[in-house]
Amino acid sequence: MLQYIVVTIILFAGIIIYFKIADKYNIIDKPNQRSSHNYITIRGGGIVFWLAAALYSLNIPSFQNLECFSFFIGITLICGISLWDDISSLPNRVRIVVHFLSISLIFYGLGIYTLLPWGLIVLAYIFFVGVMNAYNFMDGINGITGLYSLTVLIALQYVNCQLIPFTQPDFINYAILACIVFLFFNFRKRAGCFAGDVGSMGISFWIVTLLLQLMLAGQSVIWIFFLVVYGVDTICTILHRMYLKQNIFEAHRMHFYQILSNEKGISHLKVSAGYAFVQLALCGILIYVHTYYEAWEWAVGALMVILLVMIYLFKFKK
Repeated sequence: MLQYIVVTIILFAGIIIYFKIADKYNIIDKPNQRSSHNYITIRGGGIVFWLAAALYSLNIPSFQNLECFSFFIGITLICGISLWDDISSLPNRVRIVVHFLSISLIFYGLGIYTLLPWGLIVLAYIFFVGVMNAYNFMDGINGITGLYSLTVLIALQYVNCQLIPFTQPDFINYAILACIVFLFFNFRKRAGCFAGDVGSMGISFWIVTLLLQLMLAGQSVIWIFFLVVYGVDTICTILHRMYLKQNIFEAHRMHFYQILSNEKGISHLKVSAGYAFVQLALCGILIYVHTYYEAWEWAVGALMVILLVMIYLFKFKK
């Protein structure tokens, strides 16, 4: 317990120090017509996720572990390029190269290159880089990244401790602490900071690493449904924008959470809590089905997708 208290204090101190640096060097988010906020806010508060990863990795026994070493280098690269992008926009090709490099590091650390055929490895690259960028797309209102991530991490920790041991509990606990510290400043009507790309990409890389560990340990990819809410919203929005012949890489306000908060006038905090609650409920259902009715888990996963797609389509109803 003392360890977690010390880590929490360091994380609070680290993010406060970052606020002073960001304020001095004008690392801020200015609202525009596509934003879901209307006030200037410090950007990049999600640096706390990298700090938590560093604190975990500095544990000597852990840092000597290839998985941990690969994870730390990967998250450092992805957070570094994302913070740079927060400060001064970078071309998409530069960011995507670093994303693939970071995923390559964790693939190497987990031994995936020797475990899977190249065809599946290529698909894994596309899928997990897509997951990280989807996380970035979904980071648009107060609290959504922190709460959603906290929900997924809690579900992963339950699986880790009760069903399939796939990682050190502290590897998840440090991420949970980082979410709590970040939410202290972000889960407010007027947020004290935004995660920025450094936050959304950092925590998504952490969660991707955990999912990969779980899939390898459990020899099943069913656990991708732990991200089904974000996944359905992102894919449906991309398909809708492609149908409208819009540039899917340009900023927009067409995600379901944006419709709820901007057009429907529901508060950011309620929408964020709703996303987290729905994902938590679906994680609970998946865990229950996997435990007692494993043969039905893919059917249940498909029903989750269908239900969420129907909810997404409901936004078009006047």
